[in-house]
Amino acid sequence: MAMPLAAPTEAAVLDALRAVQDPDLRRDVVELGFVKDLRICGSNVAFTLELTTPACPVKDLMRDQAQQAVGRLPGVERVEVTLSARVTASRPVLGEKGLIPGVKNVVAVSSGKGGVGKSTVAVNLACALRAAGAKVGILDADVYGPNVPLMLGVSGQPAVEDKRIVPFERHGLQVMSMALLVAEDQPVIWRGPMLHSAVRQFLFDVAWRDLDYLIVDLPPGTGDAQLSLSQQAHLMGAVIVTTPQDVSVLDVKKAIRMFQTVNVPVLGVVENMAWFQPPGSGERYHLFGTGGGARIEREFGIPLLGQVPIEMAVREGGDTGRPIVLAAPESASARAMVEIAGKVAQRISIANAE
Repeated sequence: MAMPLAAPTEAAVLDALRAVQDPDLRRDVVELGFVKDLRICGSNVAFTLELTTPACPVKDLMRDQAQQAVGRLPGVERVEVTLSARVTASRPVLGEKGLIPGVKNVVAVSSGKGGVGKSTVAVNLACALRAAGAKVGILDADVYGPNVPLMLGVSGQPAVEDKRIVPFERHGLQVMSMALLVAEDQPVIWRGPMLHSAVRQFLFDVAWRDLDYLIVDLPPGTGDAQLSLSQQAHLMGAVIVTTPQDVSVLDVKKAIRMFQTVNVPVLGVVENMAWFQPPGSGERYHLFGTGGGARIEREFGIPLLGQVPIEMAVREGGDTGRPIVLAAPESASARAMVEIAGKVAQRISIANAE
């Protein structure tokens, strides 16, 4: 009678897992310290893979590869792999200047011009990251046209505790906006110094709590708000929103050059309103032209993160306080936004590792 195989050793399991690489960081999961809580009980092996973001687009692939690598070891009959994540924090090159208490990574969402759906992208990006399991806040820094509270269904005056503003919570997000501090029909007429002070207060005087990502919805253009944010806070990077047509792409180029001037990495470009496809039809209509995001990618080497089509449900979700990612997760727009969120998280993880 054949003798049962001996249980695998911890060293053998770790050696097998060295064959599993993070395709973005290009190092194996053992070297990266991803393998946690390794347990061996006879022929059963269990461990956790702790990735750098819950929105990792290749997490299922890495889990399957780890399971197969350990499962091939002699004496192993069952492998249980649990996925977890600990989001890495961005750090300034020099000192701690610009770090916001309670926030690991600050991501600006900007556009060269208005009317391209920048706030819609910012809100759905935040919701998609939250749905993946990250802790996310959204700051509506578009002081001249703050729409985020409407899009998330938030209203009322925020509370103040220990001289810090307490953000609202909605859909699992921490939310703050100028619209929550002024009357709904009151215009905001501020010059540079007042705007600079307001941006600083929103960043550093809000009681953000243990955020992996703070998404900042900036005003369109390349004015005072963009400069104030980049001067006061350490930005992990910026996401630029455009539509396909030439006039939008021209302004996007200015926005990219502005961020490059102030040494803020551009994580990528989102092409919004890329096409319209009538329900039940296989025909796509490119109402605003084609190829804008691809032109930016070719000219600047900045990746096109994704293309979001025009859908009625996007507008309806924005008006009713339920973003498309939550209201219709199977829609084409929601799937595009989830993919974009994964790529943003992926690029943040790579930049932090570097």
